[in-house]
Amino acid sequence: MEFAVSRTGTTRVTLHGGSDTTACDEATEQLAESLERLAAEGTIADWEIDDADVYEHPTAPFDPYTIVLEFTVTVVVDAADADTAAERGAGAIDDALETADFDAVSYTSSAAASAA
Repeated sequence: MEFAVSRTGTTRVTLHGGSDTTACDEATEQLAESLERLAAEGTIADWEIDDADVYEHPTAPFDPYTIVLEFTVTVVVDAADADTAAERGAGAIDDALETADFDAVSYTSSAAASAA
């Protein structure tokens, strides 16, 4: 049986930006490009960026911003039941984000499986 498995997490992006707003916008664009690439490859089925906030402001001129972004990623897996699907989906999500070189990924929810 096919299950859609979703998980919410956060990652950080460090970059140079002119202001809080432009840094958040640029970080969101970078993350969206990475997630779009994973979706195009078929590694993930769906994604959404929920929020972007400044994690660390520059301490001096020309120092970078660190932006924390909250996102949700969904994969589709075959499994006999929802518990097995959640376990397989969590592993698939971990693998996908690792190959995309996401920095400092932490999950804010457990993997949730629903029949696809």
